[in-house]
Amino acid sequence: MVDEGAVTVEGARIHYRAAGDGHPVVLLHGGIIDAARVSWPPVFDRLTPEYYVLAPDLLGYGESDLIDDTYSIPRHAEIVAGVLDTLDCGPVTLVGLSLGGGVAIQLALDRPDLVETLVPIDPFGLGRDLPNGRLSLFLARVQVFNRIAIAAFRRSRRLTRASLGGLVHDLDALPAAAVDAVYEEVKRPAAGAAFRRFRDAEVSRHGYRTTFTDRYDDLVAPTRLLHGAHDELFPVAWAERAAEGIPDAELHVLDDCAHWAPRENPDAVARHVDAAVAGR
Repeated sequence: MVDEGAVTVEGARIHYRAAGDGHPVVLLHGGIIDAARVSWPPVFDRLTPEYYVLAPDLLGYGESDLIDDTYSIPRHAEIVAGVLDTLDCGPVTLVGLSLGGGVAIQLALDRPDLVETLVPIDPFGLGRDLPNGRLSLFLARVQVFNRIAIAAFRRSRRLTRASLGGLVHDLDALPAAAVDAVYEEVKRPAAGAAFRRFRDAEVSRHGYRTTFTDRYDDLVAPTRLLHGAHDELFPVAWAERAAEGIPDAELHVLDDCAHWAPRENPDAVARHVDAAVAGR
């Protein structure tokens, strides 16, 4: 049975889904239009027979509060740390996708007492270059285009599905449930707001503000990096460089995935989480 709960951290109500028993595994979702219910259900269901699985909605996403705050990677990590402290949950196997992967790495650096093993999936923070250069900077500064896109997606499941083509390797193979989850999430009144604030905090004319390339030596948790071979947002080369720099790290490239492995190949993600827990 899935427990839908919430805790208050520094004045913000943070919603979470939890189920199972055993070693704690925490799943952090990505950005744009994401939440625990969007990216994680197939992995969540595969892990709960063996583990206690906790999947929070990050600050401003899903059913968590959208408050006046800085939506940077370090700030998200502070909020997640507060959730784990409040729930007395740690040390954990911490799994993070994209933005959530950057939050997971930040948390492992800031609070190593909370992180026993680390599984970043196509994580933010492994490089500074923006994926589309000046266009990415322009879109971060002129946020009206994001608002227009979200308004269009709310009116059309077909457009919502088409928008996922840049995140997956084979759009035709993407389960309908994944599209439905995004389509339902985009209908929330505040959909996209947290991501726009994230871009305000993290995108500069010099590239991404938060990068971990000079802090790899400080990561003490065993780290299993997963990266989609066809990811067009964050290049595989960044993950290869990270695997070489992190003291106890290994990289596994997922040949059939782009940027959304938990939905493209949840079996592989669950197997790698199993392996990370076994090797802890």
